[in-house]
Amino acid sequence: MNAEALRQEIEAVVRAEHGDPFGILGMHTDGPDGAVTVRTFIPEARKITLIDVGTNEPVAELEKVHSDGFWSVTLNDRKTMFRYRFRIDFATHTGEFSDAYSFPPVLGQLDVHLLAEGTHLRSFERLGAHPQEMEGIAGTAFAVWAPNATRVSVIGDFCNWDGRRLPMRKRHECGVWELFVPHVARGDRYKYEIKGPSGNLLPQKADPYAFQAELPPHTASVVHGLNSHPWSDQDWLRDRARTDWRAKPVSIYECHISSWRRPDGEGGNRYLTYDELADQLVPYVKDMGYTHIELLPITEFPFDGSWGYQPIGMFAPTSRHGDPEGFSRFVERCHREGIGLLLDWVPGHFPTDQHGLGLFDGTHLYEHADPRQGFHQDWNTLIYNFGRREVSSFLLGSALYWMDQFHFDGIRVDAVASMLYLDYSRQADQWVPNQYGGNENLEAVAFLKRMNELVYGNHPGAMTVAEESTSWPGVSRPVYLGGLGFGFKWNMGWMHDTLSFMSKDPIHRRYHHHSMTFGMIYAFSENFVLPLSHDEVVHGKGSLLNKMPGDRWQKFANLRAYYGFMWTHPGKKLLFMGGEFAQELEWNHNKGLDWHLLEDGNHQGIQTLVRDLNHLYKDTPALHELDNEPAGFEWIEANDSDNSVFAFLRYGKDREHPIVSVSNFTPLPREGYRVGVPAPGFYRERLNTDAGIYGGSDVGNNGGVEAEEFPHHGRPYSILLRVPPLGTLILERQ
Repeated sequence: MNAEALRQEIEAVVRAEHGDPFGILGMHTDGPDGAVTVRTFIPEARKITLIDVGTNEPVAELEKVHSDGFWSVTLNDRKTMFRYRFRIDFATHTGEFSDAYSFPPVLGQLDVHLLAEGTHLRSFERLGAHPQEMEGIAGTAFAVWAPNATRVSVIGDFCNWDGRRLPMRKRHECGVWELFVPHVARGDRYKYEIKGPSGNLLPQKADPYAFQAELPPHTASVVHGLNSHPWSDQDWLRDRARTDWRAKPVSIYECHISSWRRPDGEGGNRYLTYDELADQLVPYVKDMGYTHIELLPITEFPFDGSWGYQPIGMFAPTSRHGDPEGFSRFVERCHREGIGLLLDWVPGHFPTDQHGLGLFDGTHLYEHADPRQGFHQDWNTLIYNFGRREVSSFLLGSALYWMDQFHFDGIRVDAVASMLYLDYSRQADQWVPNQYGGNENLEAVAFLKRMNELVYGNHPGAMTVAEESTSWPGVSRPVYLGGLGFGFKWNMGWMHDTLSFMSKDPIHRRYHHHSMTFGMIYAFSENFVLPLSHDEVVHGKGSLLNKMPGDRWQKFANLRAYYGFMWTHPGKKLLFMGGEFAQELEWNHNKGLDWHLLEDGNHQGIQTLVRDLNHLYKDTPALHELDNEPAGFEWIEANDSDNSVFAFLRYGKDREHPIVSVSNFTPLPREGYRVGVPAPGFYRERLNTDAGIYGGSDVGNNGGVEAEEFPHHGRPYSILLRVPPLGTLILERQ
């Protein structure tokens, strides 16, 4: 290399414009007659001595050849490369350091090949920041996908956030920049400094594959590496692998852990830690009889007000409650107590925060360039380009990461409808048709199918659940049968119809009677979850309790009757936190639930009812074994609009012990109400939502009734009931 070329190379390093730092930095045999030359850029150094690692002896001092801190030495007596380190004198101390530019590439050829194809399903094992040893030296291997960047540097406390210090090597085959940085350890903060295609410096970027992040509002990534928790839940996973959730009870407690509870008597309204949640939330959920907890998104997110639905860290559990180890202990506690854990996962869009994925390398890398495809007007967020293999691989890797590294038992996918339809919530001129002229997002469809195949294929007994609000066919049908491949779908229609009915004054309900029955027309077209989620208790909608009409007694009675109807209706159950004790105010993510309400007997009664409903549901095969099969349900009375009474049968595989559910949604008790039943015998009253222990008026049937050989409702036998006001009776044939 001639002097002018060398000068230009040095200037490029100093200006942080060099696209191939390994071509100039580190050790080379490009001195006179092949002499060894060592070069480094360390602006803070006062003196740098070259140490031969083999002899542990000083070899030479480097000369400062550029005033900004570029150092070099040529060893005319050495023609062969050797291992070395630097002894560096700084203003305040002296230390010995290995040189980042003395190490070989981080990525192997197979990794590069799979990353280039966009088929690396365990990309999280290679991209991101991974503490490890290389050539016996401890440090961290960094790798980030930024194919259109002209320069990428890792920056952090370890280099004074100076983007000139640690420019990365580009693997041109796959567009990934990589660098092993010695002495960087777990807990160190970092970001990437990126220059775009035209050489423009972009806002500092968090690592898309960061496994830990700073506590918001700070935005740096934190070196952590893959999860090293010593798991002991093998029995749980083994049993899960043998479970068909379609035939099992699934009652989900949907929870926003930042506002479930805040510590009493402490200033600052702080969050509970993951360990505190393990000690408080998990036993509570177990006592209440739920089978699963569904966490609102805990993938790291910058804005509290998004509730996690605008995530930036798709591989990092939020630092609001502690570190990944703490989160692992929380998961372990769930499994130890027999509670499954579902992750609310958001692959449909991402926020525009500058440190996030938007314009990541100066181009529309993760998102579509056309705002008609790449910008979500409802949420002011960006939409992933599912048709780009590397983007699809990134998201598939995230789904598998949470299942693999944190032992989640399933994934609930947010806003699936917004992914499926190109014209979702758009005006006619604000969307781009697919190649066939339709409004289906074919790339998103292919992505969702592949995601479901991978989750079910790699994690036996897991489940995937779609929040999908349209009539898209086959959402929960297997991919090989033409479906999207989800295990379950939220029944948004049932939720809207029944809440609309329940909000009506009982005197008007007769005119809306079939809002409660319409769901059975399509109940077995999908594997449904009945969701009373967080979305129903925010944005001015009021709490579930305050949707109910009437005076205070009637509000509670309505809610109890509604829960009884829901827990006996076909479909798995989901209730957002606070609903189990009739939270009176809308959910506020900035504070804990109003647990003091449990000092009131009415609220305590609702909580006791939900607990009893959950345990009854779990212990009664007729209420869950055929949840998704037509054979598990029969209407007894679907048309008594004058009395607003609904009655139906639920069957398990053993049809000898059916459940009879009878709901009266008026404040008048129905004395001597005859209900047809299929067989003789005693029908024991398993639960009455009007019982005094729940805050009701104790109108009931003294424990049960004997069937009479009196045909009714097209059945050979019948029972004569006292149906309580605004109440649901649940009886079982003995």
